[in-house]
Amino acid sequence: MKKAAMAALLPLSALIYSYAEETFDVRQHVCTATRYDVAKDIPGNWSLPSSIPDTCTPIHLNLVARHGTRAPTKKKLKELNDLATRIEVLLQDTKEQKLATQKVPAWFWGWKSPWKGKLAGGELIKEGEEELYNLGIRTRDKFPQLFNEDYHPDVYLIKATEIPRASASAVAFGMGLFSGRGNLGPGGDRAFAVSSESCATDIMLRFHDCCHNYKAFLKKQEPTVDKLKEPIVDEITDKLRRRYELNFTRQDIYSLWYLCKQEASLLNKTDQACALFTPSEVSLLEWTDDLQLFMLEGYGNALNYRMGVPLLQDVVQSMEQAIKAKEDFEKIRKEQPLELPPKPPQRRNWRGSVVAPFAGNDMLGCGNSDVCPYEVFMERIVAPHLKHNYNTICNMKMEEPEQTSLTSSGGAKI
Repeated sequence: MKKAAMAALLPLSALIYSYAEETFDVRQHVCTATRYDVAKDIPGNWSLPSSIPDTCTPIHLNLVARHGTRAPTKKKLKELNDLATRIEVLLQDTKEQKLATQKVPAWFWGWKSPWKGKLAGGELIKEGEEELYNLGIRTRDKFPQLFNEDYHPDVYLIKATEIPRASASAVAFGMGLFSGRGNLGPGGDRAFAVSSESCATDIMLRFHDCCHNYKAFLKKQEPTVDKLKEPIVDEITDKLRRRYELNFTRQDIYSLWYLCKQEASLLNKTDQACALFTPSEVSLLEWTDDLQLFMLEGYGNALNYRMGVPLLQDVVQSMEQAIKAKEDFEKIRKEQPLELPPKPPQRRNWRGSVVAPFAGNDMLGCGNSDVCPYEVFMERIVAPHLKHNYNTICNMKMEEPEQTSLTSSGGAKI
């Protein structure tokens, strides 16, 4: 059986980048809001797939992909509308105190959120559709021998979470994957099935929604993450106060940084909100995002990936079925928190811009390669994790998580 799985999940790749001596492109520093076509060009990003040995014949494919570029969520739409009101207050304070306005960014005057008036958010946008559509085409081009059979939903199984942007991404992916293989419309499209399960019970693709212990972990760990981020944000807040002579608060900086990321990614605009920050400030704000991503969703705690066991089990089962019908990647094996991502200007492996950009995706591999013997995959990748059980991990009382703190030099210790 050949199978492509579509989900709004974080890939578990170990990726490397460096601060290259090149023109600074803020679009490469917006963490998980990074566009796919931007992420692939980040210097040092070696997430591009390796070549398949001539001696190997693909018989099965598992692919896990995040949804494509999306609009701000409903909660963030409100934050941006609140930011517009806050900017008006800042400008009014400047007038009342008869302060000089030469340093005030020109775009502040009369600014409104580009998404003002939207009542709902989070939907897949045109660029996101194109990302997944093109991914489907590239997947078929890379593995043409896997797509020679006539379509059948049990052969080409596409799964999506119940979240609309994820299911829409699955549809866009399928349209690319099967483009020209049907009889619908001038492009020769074909109908195909996308299956979903309720978020309340989807332990394979929305395991974090179903995992009670993970929700408890988030509630307890989020304040710790905030405390690690606050000194950096407070330092930048102080710098922007002096630079623009406006009484910014910490929340203002959070909101302006979010606006920067949305403008850069969705509108390709880098000369407005992003221009408020220097490259070094952008790098530090990016690091705070990566820190949060690492601790709450990445390798900062074993629960973050242990709860993905049902997905791993499904992958293994589909591989076994493919092998029976026909006659990859060094993963975290020590389930203990890794060191925090080092603070700029030090290089770090963990960057949301390359770990989980919009439409980010992984095809399973091992040993820093896309390809390895099935026996090696089962022994080195699967076995260490299948000793865990989802219900035990997520529903039994868990031990206190190890606390992570920063050293005074900006490094990390566990």
